[in-house]
This record gives sequence, C-alpha cells and structure tokens, in this order.
Amino acid sequence: MFIGVPLETTVGETRVAVTPETVKKLKAQGHTLLVQSGAGVAASVTDEAYVAAGAEITDAAGALGADMVLKVRSPFANERALMKPGAVLVGMLNPFDKDGLQALTDAKLTAFALEAAPRTTRAQSMDVLSSQANLAGYKAVMIAADKYQRLFPMLMTAAGTVKAARVVILGVGVAGLQAIATAKRLGAVIEASDVRPSVKEQVESLGAKFIDVPYETAEEKEAAEGVGGYARPMPQSWLDRQKAEVAKRVAQADIVITTALIPGRAAPVLVTEEMVKSMKPGSVIVDLAAPAGGNCPLTEPGQTVIKHGVTLVGETNLPALVAADASSLYARNVIDFLKLVINKEGQFHIDLEDDIVKACLMCRDGQLLRA
Repeated sequence: MFIGVPLETTVGETRVAVTPETVKKLKAQGHTLLVQSGAGVAASVTDEAYVAAGAEITDAAGALGADMVLKVRSPFANERALMKPGAVLVGMLNPFDKDGLQALTDAKLTAFALEAAPRTTRAQSMDVLSSQANLAGYKAVMIAADKYQRLFPMLMTAAGTVKAARVVILGVGVAGLQAIATAKRLGAVIEASDVRPSVKEQVESLGAKFIDVPYETAEEKEAAEGVGGYARPMPQSWLDRQKAEVAKRVAQADIVITTALIPGRAAPVLVTEEMVKSMKPGSVIVDLAAPAGGNCPLTEPGQTVIKHGVTLVGETNLPALVAADASSLYARNVIDFLKLVINKEGQFHIDLEDDIVKACLMCRDGQLLRA
C-alpha cells in the first residue's frame, strides 16, 4: 500500500504524523512511504532521516495522492483536491466539526478521527488526546515559569529567603496531572481542583493538595463521576460552591493553570474576571482550554496578554511547541491504530465489530457516518 505523509499546513502546526521509527515498521510490513519534502523539519526530522529509514521523498501531490494519508490535522480544501476518491485518511479530524466531516465525505474519503477512540484500556496505546495532553501539561508549566517574574522553588540565601510559588491547577485530567508533577519538580506549592472525586488520590500522590468541594445531592455526585474519562456538566448548586472555594485559592496563587474541557462544548468558565482582578500583579494564568474559548473569559486564543496586571497565556497548540516528542508519541498512536485497519497481508480492512474502529470511522466512500 502507498502511504502518504504530507507537510502540515495549519498555521503553527509543527508536528508530523510519521517518524523514522514508524517508517521502518510500516516499511517492514511491505508498504511504500511517501513523505513530502520538509514534512518533518519543524519536528527535528530531516528528509535524509526519512530516506535512511526507507521512505521516499515526494511533493504535496505525491503524499496526498496516496492510497492512505496520515496527517495530524484535517486537510484543507486545496489538500482534499489532491486526494483521490476512496483514499483512507487517518488523523485528528475533530469529530465535532460537522462541516469539516461533510467536506471529507464530499471528497469521497474514508476518514478516521483518532480523537474519537473510546477511553478504554485497549485503546490506550492509540489515545492521541492523552499523549498530546500529557505534553501540553508539561509545557504549560514551562511557559508559566518563563512568564512568572519570580522563582518556583523556595530558596534560602544569605540575602534572604525566596518563597515558593503557589500554583493552582484547575482540571485534573492527563494535562492537569502532568502539570502537577512538573510544577512539583520545580519546587512549587500546588493545589488542584476537579469535579471528579476519583482524582483526589492521584492529586495527593503527586504531592499537591486537593481543593475539596463536598457533594450535597445525589445529582451532584452522579454528574461528578463523569463519562468515559471526561467530566460532565455539573449542577449549578455545586458550581457555585466550587467557584467560591476556587476564588479563595486563585486570589492567593502566583500561577493558575486551567485544563477543563468538555468534548463538543465551549470550555466552562472557571476563572472569572473578578478572580483575575483579585490576583497579585505579576501572576500568570496559562489557559489550556483556549482552543475551546478558554476557562477564563479574558483569555485571547493564540495570544499572550496582560490584563489587570496578570499575564494570560492563550496558546492553542501547546504540543506543537515540543514538536519532536509530540510527533514521536503521535506517530506511535497512529501506527497502533493502523494495526486495527491493516490486516496481516498488508491490506486495508474495516472491521465494524471492533469498537475502536467503529468509533473512529467518520465517513466511508461518500457516506457520512457521524451526524
């Protein structure tokens, strides 16, 4: 099978869907890898490295005209025009983008959105959301440390004592847990909040204090359990109590990192403008939910701004800032998924009895399978 790997053209996207490591594995299965020239440069992978691994270097038409195309982001109209009807597309295609999925359907592609994989043990090795969120959590702390005009750890010097930075992390999924671990390694004092009570032990095991908001009704407790590893919208009564508790911590914080996302919805507001006003001058907020509107209404997606003396970082693609490792992990996710749709003879095959394949399949030969 001819497998194409084009250069990503989305602004700011530095990742690539295949690395020399995964090229070797696909080549060993008998496939021909067609990598667009320069596709891996931003991720520290040269054309020469791909050739050494067994790939062929081509242009955009060659990569996009393959039987199967591996991408990071969904292709634009000019890229879809180079893809042949019936081709297979694998990437992060945003399963909630109805117009985007319709465009892929109109192009008569068979498309798999890797973000739609169920959050099950079997699917862990191909969970692109987790692999990339892990890096986002790390990078968020690194950015906060860079923007913050003081140190993270406590230092005792002859000139006096420097207090440790106080970090508050809101949303303790994969990104939040990595942010806690990274901030802890830098010596910060950390508090964290999440609607799911099950994460309390994880938070405390990493050395942070959990901001506990008791549940007063069965409805609140049921919503807090979440679905498929994601939080659900909480009742307003609980949100009001959480807001009051979080507001106290935010006012005392030097760094706030927000990570709360609900698939298919706008990001919930966790840090209000009033909370920002209560923060000390020079404090930093890194809003990982910026692509979905932000957990703070003052966040400007794609921008770093200062409002009320607080620096708000609205980076929309944190994994792309560590492109080499992000690409390496993503490429491994991709190749593990391909094991489900390429049989032992090296032929493409769709098994709709497989829950992962069925969940990721967005459209097939001109038929939209997701409303």
